[in-house]
Amino acid sequence: GDMKAGIVQALFALETLRRSNVTTKKQIVFLWTSDEEIGSESSRKLIETEARRSDAVFVLEPSFGPRGLVKTARKGVGQAELMVRGRSSHAGLAPEEGINAVHELAAQLTRIEKWNDGRRGVSINADIVEGGTRSNVIAERARAVLDLRALRSPDMRRIERRLHALRPVHRGASLKVTGGFDRPPLERKRCRALFAHAKSLAKQMHLSLGECTAGGGSDGNFTGALAIPTLDGLGAVGDGAHSDHEYVLIHTMPARAALLAALLATC
Repeated sequence: GDMKAGIVQALFALETLRRSNVTTKKQIVFLWTSDEEIGSESSRKLIETEARRSDAVFVLEPSFGPRGLVKTARKGVGQAELMVRGRSSHAGLAPEEGINAVHELAAQLTRIEKWNDGRRGVSINADIVEGGTRSNVIAERARAVLDLRALRSPDMRRIERRLHALRPVHRGASLKVTGGFDRPPLERKRCRALFAHAKSLAKQMHLSLGECTAGGGSDGNFTGALAIPTLDGLGAVGDGAHSDHEYVLIHTMPARAALLAALLATC
């Protein structure tokens, strides 16, 4: 699935070229990393170094859905943390002396929720929320971790500016914001020509090849941001990524490997 089947297809694509005695015009580099799911912090420099030496990048992330759509655009992705500090007090004896950090956090999240814009591909979700210590104590601390996604770089920068410009709603509360976007968008203009070439090759092989925009990020976001032609989602066909019902359509793997071999031979 995500991503072992893609590696298998890559190995078979290489074997196909060898058995066919195809002499490629350019050096082919297979770069396999292990930290993409946790932000590519260790591998990003290596990925970008290899990308700068390359004329094209093929990303073997899974395709999208059972139709096997390749990904010609991806959202930029990031994470931010909101930390609120108030003042604790007894909830029954002296509630007026407290400053409720949970209430402050709730007010901020209500404000941030309105920034979501599906039409522009902007989504901000509070996926971890913590606060308070006991039910009879005014909460002194609260925090939320936000998932940030945007299709366009200007929207990405605008969200970061708005986050860091937030000010407390409740008097006496303090607010600290850390983090932001760490994976730029993969814009379709970086994929357009490669996709047209792949579609032409697929047609010659009697395959149908479609495209889509993906909400998740990949290491292709980094290479596309360097203006290197990048085509993502060339891996296995299937569905249910990251779930206990994730599956791969095994019968599609030979054709996907053949398509990759054709791309490597002609790009």
